[in-house]
Amino acid sequence: MLHQFAVPSSCRWLLLAVSCVCLTSVQAQERIYRCGNEYTNNATVAKAKGCKPMEGGNITIIQGPAQPSPKAGGSAAPRSAPKADSPEQRARDNDARQILESELRKAEERLSQARKAYANGAPEKEGIEARNHQRYLDRVAELKAALTRAESDVNGLRRELSRMGGAPAPAAPGAAPAPSESVAK
Repeated sequence: MLHQFAVPSSCRWLLLAVSCVCLTSVQAQERIYRCGNEYTNNATVAKAKGCKPMEGGNITIIQGPAQPSPKAGGSAAPRSAPKADSPEQRARDNDARQILESELRKAEERLSQARKAYANGAPEKEGIEARNHQRYLDRVAELKAALTRAESDVNGLRRELSRMGGAPAPAAPGAAPAPSESVAK
């Protein structure tokens, strides 16, 4: 035997109103078409572009930031080249250049010391290294790594100075190799 629950008529009207609202919101959704990376709900545009209808749930599209348009008359200047529009900017550029030149001089001094210590891969043996050849080889490897790091630092600072405009400060004689030279193996 089936029992029916007694529902007051005011609740029936409320249930009917809620179900109508839900049905109209479902019917209000239009068909969405995908055109490559773009979406549209305009059927005529979709047919003109040959878009495919989307199946499934809702789609949320968030608009990304607008791409800056390229300036007329050529490409934009590289980011690393600062513009010296004001005296303050020129002063900051000069300070940065002086700091880089100072760092370059220090790096070239470290490179010179690393070369002297490395002695073209044959430094003199120290203490226990005369009896323990592996310890000597380990020290030579560390000296070579330090020399490579010092060369890399000098080359990086020179590149950075050349990006700021003009040639980097002249190196002290015998302080650093030309960028094409490499460490003897």
